[in-house]
Amino acid sequence: MSWKLKKFNDLTNIELYTLLQERTSVFVVEQNCPYLEVDGKDPQSYHLFKEEDGEIVAYLRILPAGVSYQEASIGRVFVKREFRGQGIAEELLRKGLDFIQNELKENTVKIQAQDYLRKFYGSFGFRAISDTYLEDNIPHVDMLLQHTGYDVDDIN
Repeated sequence: MSWKLKKFNDLTNIELYTLLQERTSVFVVEQNCPYLEVDGKDPQSYHLFKEEDGEIVAYLRILPAGVSYQEASIGRVFVKREFRGQGIAEELLRKGLDFIQNELKENTVKIQAQDYLRKFYGSFGFRAISDTYLEDNIPHVDMLLQHTGYDVDDIN
């Protein structure tokens, strides 16, 4: 399996199509949540994904500061169902946070997390900054991570 990190314009047509297909499969179909998955933020984002035999098995979108929030952000995080439980999500998030801290030079990351993942994100240092609320009929919570000079590899 190989990791790739690309700006929108560097994605091939096949990669973009597959990413959007997988995101729709997880966030619209699997979660039974009809909403506009293609939200106009992809062109300004970085796309981190893991491929195995041409199949995208994990993905997250990195949004620079000013795209979704004043702070940098991570969103559309998924691991395909058949690859869950193997530590890929932790590796994915660690790589995304490392890129934000070391390449984008951002110290603060804000996310809108599904509430059931609060503990997972908390293990990386994110803290809740809102009460739980419904977004597309799914409980969510806003969370914030403020880097304090730690090395992302030291988390967990």
